[in-house]
Amino acid sequence: MKTAIVILNWNTKGFLERFLPGILASAGCAPDGTPLEEHAVIVADSASTDGSLEMMAEKFPAVQRIPLDKNYGFTGGYNRALAQLEDFEYFLLLNSDIEVPTGWLEPLVSYMDTHPECGACGPKLHAWQDKGRFEYAGAAGGYLDAYGYPFCRGRVLKRVEQDGGQYDGGVKRVLWVTGACLLVRSRLWKELGGLDDRFFAHMEEIDFCWRLQLAGWQVCVVPQSVVWHVGGGTLPNDSPWKLELNYRNDLLMLRNNLAKTYAAALYKGDAVRAARSGLARAERVITRRMLLDGMSGIVYLLTGRWKALRAVFKAHGAFRRLQKGPTRTELAAWLPGNRADVKGLYPKWIVPQALLCGEKIFDIVHRFDAENK
Repeated sequence: MKTAIVILNWNTKGFLERFLPGILASAGCAPDGTPLEEHAVIVADSASTDGSLEMMAEKFPAVQRIPLDKNYGFTGGYNRALAQLEDFEYFLLLNSDIEVPTGWLEPLVSYMDTHPECGACGPKLHAWQDKGRFEYAGAAGGYLDAYGYPFCRGRVLKRVEQDGGQYDGGVKRVLWVTGACLLVRSRLWKELGGLDDRFFAHMEEIDFCWRLQLAGWQVCVVPQSVVWHVGGGTLPNDSPWKLELNYRNDLLMLRNNLAKTYAAALYKGDAVRAARSGLARAERVITRRMLLDGMSGIVYLLTGRWKALRAVFKAHGAFRRLQKGPTRTELAAWLPGNRADVKGLYPKWIVPQALLCGEKIFDIVHRFDAENK
């Protein structure tokens, strides 16, 4: 079959009951989950204790279920589930808290079918609670600033735009698309080793999309497709664990990709020199990012947010234990044949700009968007 639409579930029985019928219908499946056309819907369950699998067996008996023995997180869950699937051209990762309208899937699959240079793509993400407004987790595709802070076309920090068609000018290359709804070629998923298991959850899709671009593939947003995301279905926004994951995984992502990105841009035939310069520049950026994290820790201290302060310390400790990046030798060996064409890296620090500019920050995003070709 063409597409495996894989929903990773952990104790979200209510979302499955509510949103699966629409997903099945839009994928051309029967109400019980029987695939009738090119696409199959599959639920991978991370050892849920809320009766999710029992409900699935009763209401959607023909939907393939992949039971996992425990919660391996977003990364480990998808890696283990997709490793069991064969003979699909595409994998579509879909959150359980996504509602889909009619016709959301076809533009994504059609674009991939007709653009072999594209490795992954995604839709515009709207808020389920306000369907005309972009949603925090991905909006209309994501960028990354000079110190690794992610932002989106339609979302910067916690400020979110209404969708007035400002990003509908056509399919757009970005650095990353949301893991809440991500279509990827199955062979590339396997070649890149899927998601980085160290991340567990959060920022793993940014890392994966960045690695795709370093391997020479494009990552795109297809604005003809829109889905609605509830958000916060697994970890609430004020969770210290979520905060720790974000701090830690941002640093892991930079360690994975930054030196390669810099070295590829500097490479003019002398691989050793480019590797040395790329690694040095990446180290400076990561050091500065850790100092910025420390400054946010001071804010947490002064405002009495002790759990958030502890999350920063724990994140940095975990990063030091888990980090692994290319050595100079490995990087120099990779450079001569590299196909890297990374788009979507904003050369400035977006955070102070957002704090100073207010709503006008989106004017800056729109200008960068026009330059990012």
